[in-house]
Amino acid sequence: MIRVEDAGGLRRITLDRPDKANALTPEMLSDLADAAEAAEEIPALILTGTGRVFSAGADLDAAKAGMAVSPDWERLSRAIAAHPGLTIAALNGTAAGGAMGMVLACDIRLAVSEAKFFYPVMKLGYLPQPSDPARLAALIGPARAKMILMAGQKITAGEALSWGLVDRIVDAPAKEAEALVADVLAAGTSHASAIKAMIG
Repeated sequence: MIRVEDAGGLRRITLDRPDKANALTPEMLSDLADAAEAAEEIPALILTGTGRVFSAGADLDAAKAGMAVSPDWERLSRAIAAHPGLTIAALNGTAAGGAMGMVLACDIRLAVSEAKFFYPVMKLGYLPQPSDPARLAALIGPARAKMILMAGQKITAGEALSWGLVDRIVDAPAKEAEALVADVLAAGTSHASAIKAMIG
């Protein structure tokens, strides 16, 4: 349900459970975190999904059974945020709930026009993952972060673009992501990490 493909300095991680809107099971979450951590020496990392939804977040039954507080959520987002190269979320559709964490941790976010973004922790009675609110607020500001996390607002791709949550709306996010990482792949990880450190 998680596919990892390495080619020419690029690691593509694909969520592949389209019949369940790519909802994450504990095993999928652990595999995602493992794959992100193991990409440390790889210059570029792309996250994408199959089907019409990037990810609905945690499988609800699994969340109720304890997955909502799994340390693997933070392990995943921490590995992506610490990656020395270029990381891109190529969103083939909606990103919701806990899946927002890995999206927020990426350097760049691309999305199809049909994508929506929401994080219904208030309604479901869960807290967001610890690093997610600060990352969200850094991108879109504290008031808009509260609209998503506290008021439960579902944000369209157009709104996400104007707010800075998404960097570009495209028809084929994975293909666009591959084009964006081309210079990084040609230069290598050390040069990419040096520039990334200068940006902060």
